Amino acid sequence: MNILAGIAAFVLAIVWRPPRPRRPGEGEHERLSHALAGLAGKAADHDTPSAAPRRQHAVAPAGGGGAVGLRGSNSFAARSACGDTCPVRLFSDGFMPDEVLWHPRHEAAQKSLAELIAQLRACASVRDGYEFQQTLLDHVLAVEGDRNAFSQAVKRMRAGKGPQPGAPEPPSGRDRALAETWQLEYGVCERVARQFRCVGDALAWRVFGFDRRHIIALCLNEPPGVMAGKEGLAAEREVVDRAYREHGQLAILHDLTNCLRIGDVTVFGDDGSHETVEVKSDSRRRSPAQHRRIKAAQEAIRSGAPLPGKDRKARLFDLDLPFRTHLDLLRLGTARAARDGIFAAKVPGKRVLLVSDFYGCNAQGWTQDGYQERLARQVSAARRRAGIGNGREWDVAATSLDSASRDPQRVPLAAYPLDPAFCARLIGDLAVFVVRTSGPDLADWVRDAGLNAEWVRPPGHGELAAGEVVMELHSTTSGPMYGTLRMELKRTLQMRRSALDRYLIEMVEQDTWIKGMRHMLTSPDGVGHPWPTYRGEDEVWI
Repeated sequence: MNILAGIAAFVLAIVWRPPRPRRPGEGEHERLSHALAGLAGKAADHDTPSAAPRRQHAVAPAGGGGAVGLRGSNSFAARSACGDTCPVRLFSDGFMPDEVLWHPRHEAAQKSLAELIAQLRACASVRDGYEFQQTLLDHVLAVEGDRNAFSQAVKRMRAGKGPQPGAPEPPSGRDRALAETWQLEYGVCERVARQFRCVGDALAWRVFGFDRRHIIALCLNEPPGVMAGKEGLAAEREVVDRAYREHGQLAILHDLTNCLRIGDVTVFGDDGSHETVEVKSDSRRRSPAQHRRIKAAQEAIRSGAPLPGKDRKARLFDLDLPFRTHLDLLRLGTARAARDGIFAAKVPGKRVLLVSDFYGCNAQGWTQDGYQERLARQVSAARRRAGIGNGREWDVAATSLDSASRDPQRVPLAAYPLDPAFCARLIGDLAVFVVRTSGPDLADWVRDAGLNAEWVRPPGHGELAAGEVVMELHSTTSGPMYGTLRMELKRTLQMRRSALDRYLIEMVEQDTWIKGMRHMLTSPDGVGHPWPTYRGEDEVWI
């Protein structure tokens, strides 16, 4: 049964393959493999700039707004140095998803993830935080140590040699003489390490008070490398240990996260202050570029200075709005899907939520046709309630599938206000949620809310490209200049991929979203290329 194939794409064209030889107890695993195969290449679009406001001043008669990059225009900050953590995907060539999801290491990680998330949420003191970080670090170093060994074995096998002496035994039990065995083990280790870093990201969000400004400012850099075997790790750990032993302070390792990419360690003082530092085992090897990035991040938060990176117009933009979401519906949906297999519902603001849980689906004992029929009925009903048309070529979606610790700006799934076990299932892709909209219907709804919106992405245009503009919002204000002349101010707010992704995947409350866009569109304070942030996110994430 293709349990998850239609979830992300909301399509029901599900292709089956003949059963392959099974190991004992594998039947239900293979059904998930077939299901996930249909999602290959349809993961969430979440690695591009968010919104791009631009404006033009003109003396009447005013001209129309130009494209991003015109002189005198404002556009959103580029994210070229804010990329995906690793190219290894759930749908890598040569392996079925079930070989990854039901790998012994991957299964064991589910229990560890739930325990770590619960431990993090129970932290109530510096000591708790310190001990939690040590436990998480042990998990990451163990899996990355094996990852390094499996990587070496892969290289040796490709060179026509056998695995190196002392190579770990493949937990999958597959043939050691096959290069594919070692490649599978390497891929599983990479995936599990990312899942643990998702919990590290949740730690970072929590210690920064769920203030997104700090995450944005510190994520604008290349992703961290592997911690195991890293030169300088001992020095970084010593800074963390010394801060705790000598000063009773919590210091966090940035490489234990995916979202903190500038600096090596942040030390949190007793008075609520914090300091991000670079750590080198040899003080003579300190990097001036790293120091500049740290200082730029600090000034961006403190005084509204440009964010780190090459874009000198990129700045944080405080929307001065409380953050509101419909994540209570996701909480209901994950619980219902765990019981019933599928949950589909209208989300206010021209959206549809679909949640599917493998264990819930498997408990129903559905046939392939039975699953497809239920999925089609529930999704169609939810689309009707949401006021979304049947023109699927206009659809865009955001999904949790295979997303753990990839986009450093996404709120980590470990911080979602859900039970730790449900968070672990989402991180490990044993449950998936998708939020979908139709572009023209969304633009019509935005116009009904009083904003001049236009959906600009053509239908059936494939996956969203990096930096692609999907919708534009326009405003015009005018006033006297001198004599008989009048000044006209035209602005266009360009919505790019990650702005829509945030609206969908975080299920932002529709009025909050509209107010935020209106504020950016009409604010008299031009801020160049703004990165919008809300207030009070600590009341949402946990």
